[in-house]
Formats: sequence, C-alpha cells, structure tokens
Amino acid sequence: MFHQIPDEVLARMRELKQMESKDTADDTARFERLRQIPPETGHLLALIAASAPSGAFIEIGTSGGYSGLWISLACRALGRGLTTFEIAEAKVALATETFRKAGVDDIVSIVPGDVREQLAGQSDVAFCFLDVEKDLYQECYDAVLPNMVSGGLLVADNIISHAGDLAEFLDRAESDERVDSMIVPVGNGVLLVRRV
Repeated sequence: MFHQIPDEVLARMRELKQMESKDTADDTARFERLRQIPPETGHLLALIAASAPSGAFIEIGTSGGYSGLWISLACRALGRGLTTFEIAEAKVALATETFRKAGVDDIVSIVPGDVREQLAGQSDVAFCFLDVEKDLYQECYDAVLPNMVSGGLLVADNIISHAGDLAEFLDRAESDERVDSMIVPVGNGVLLVRRV
C-alpha cells in the first residue's frame, strides 16, 4: 500500500497540507479551517482500515479529503469503497476536487449535510473514522456502533489533544462492554475501538 501510493494522491496530499498551513497562518474561521490529521495518523488509518472485516467503510468529517485519501489506499487494496460525510459546503466542494484530482473518486463518495440525519441508514459498518466537532463524538458513536459488524473497527481522532473536551466520551467508550478499546498515542491521539 505505502510503497505504491499513486503520484496523484501524493501530490494532492501535499497541496492539502499547504492549504492547511495557510489556513493556520490566516487564522481562518473555526468551521472553515482544514483541520487535517498528521501523516503518521494517516498511515495508521490506512493500516487499520486494511485490517477491517468485510462491510461498509465510512468517514464522519471529510474536511478537504486528506484523511479520506489515506483510507482510500486501503479501499483500493481491498476492492472496497468509502462513504464520507461532511456538513460544510465549502469543504464538500474541496473534497470533491481532492478525490477527483487524486483519481479516487471512483471509490470515494461524499454525502453532504448533517451526518446525524444519515447514520441510521448505514448498516454492516466494518470501518469508521470519526473526526468531527468534539461535541458530536458521543452522538455519532452511539449511532454507528449498533450498525457495526463483529470485528468492525472505529477510530476517533484528537483523543489526546482534546482530552478535556472528550473525557466523558472516552470514559463511556472505554467502559462500553460491546467493544474492546485502547488509546494509541499517534498524532493527536486516536481511540481505537473494535466491536466484539
């Protein structure tokens, strides 16, 4: 997977990182900023996704499509697709351009709008990446988990960097007997959850 990343994917990843640097320097508005995962989290996401059982792959929070590009590497290797959800119209447009330019728009589908209105329709989820506003983590987790297959994997980002905001969510997830979970100190910290 990592030894054969297409040049188009690598080029778009670089472009998105440059855009993110500009957003940070310009102090762009909170909901407009590209808050993308670091590359090491992308590597981890791709490896986890490549290990997921059969079923649907979803991403909650597309932003500019950077994390979706990493997940798409696993999807391409496995012959699967990714459905990604994003509420911000500007980010939907940017991510659409990202997936087209990177040549993965045949396996990545963007669903615009409020993900909370869409999650009930998702079934047989084998992999989920959760990276949205922190006050939505618990609600999204609660909506996805009952629809996950046994052995399904959920990864939630920013667990260490936003520990204060996510403390209650983390406590509930770690005590949830339907899953096995652990915090992985990569990037901003991820919670890795496996559905039993």
